[in-house]
Amino acid sequence: MPKPPLPMKPTGWFQVAWSAEVPVGHVHRVTAFGEDLVTWRSRSGRATVMDAYCKHLGAHLGHGGTVVDETIQCPFHGWQWNPDGRNTAIPYADRPNLGRKIRTYPVVERNESIYLWHDLEGREPYFDVPDVFTSWDDGTRAEDYHPCHPRTTLVEERLHLHPQYVLENGVDFAHFEFVHKVPIIPVFTRQDFDQPVSYVDFTIAFEGSPGSIEEVDSGVEAINGGLGVAVTRSHGMVDNRTATCVTPVDDETCDVRFSVWIRRRPDLGDAESAERAARHGRGVIEQFEADLAIWRHQKYSDPAALAPGEYEGFTALRTWATQFYPDHPLPER
Repeated sequence: MPKPPLPMKPTGWFQVAWSAEVPVGHVHRVTAFGEDLVTWRSRSGRATVMDAYCKHLGAHLGHGGTVVDETIQCPFHGWQWNPDGRNTAIPYADRPNLGRKIRTYPVVERNESIYLWHDLEGREPYFDVPDVFTSWDDGTRAEDYHPCHPRTTLVEERLHLHPQYVLENGVDFAHFEFVHKVPIIPVFTRQDFDQPVSYVDFTIAFEGSPGSIEEVDSGVEAINGGLGVAVTRSHGMVDNRTATCVTPVDDETCDVRFSVWIRRRPDLGDAESAERAARHGRGVIEQFEADLAIWRHQKYSDPAALAPGEYEGFTALRTWATQFYPDHPLPER
């Protein structure tokens, strides 16, 4: 597979797990940005992401480490570390070692997911993770949708692609006919790339009889929280929300996670509504898998040979993406 030519350690928020993968008291192993990490949840419910190796003698906390109240305990000698990475107890010493600290990452738990903030320069987060339910002022609550479960999520690990490949799909109007085999013509109504959080909206026209286009009130609104997180809402079709998350694993590969939420049907019983949601969610995932079939074999083209209608969207997105790469100055706020 061709190695992505874009920098693989961008700044931003990146998903490392679904919340359900890290229940209370659980330690979850993660590899991201070339680092071995652990995600663990304390007895109070707080999720922490930190480097995987104990600062005492280097044992891997993800292999036998346990949660003790609000700390993670090393399996080797029982040293305990809190969510700030500080040593709080050594079983055979009178006091902890206050001079050593395990690196921890800023964490946000949202969209039934756990995200870490990554920045090579160690800067604090300067934008937020978009919420798949509350980012649109439409009164929607998470309770209005069926929660994610294995039938409405997808994970593909260590694919030779880059987060930018996936986001560029959002401004690509021409691929629907060929990749998704649907007679859709997207008409972009918003392409806002002025801030680290960007917005792309489009309405949909379906091909009607020869020589005409049947306009329908449907479309998609996408919010990109940097390069790592994109959430969407669809209207005029089956009411769904999605979250697409691409997290670099190393200098060549990324993990891709995709989540789908389908709105509850109050006119149906809960079991029937849930089964309907699973079917429709599977259909959304199948469309995403069609995109994945392209991305996993794609070689990034720069400069791209764009058609006239493609130039504005692709140029705006690619220019916007550069702010998240190393050595780029922090955006003005």
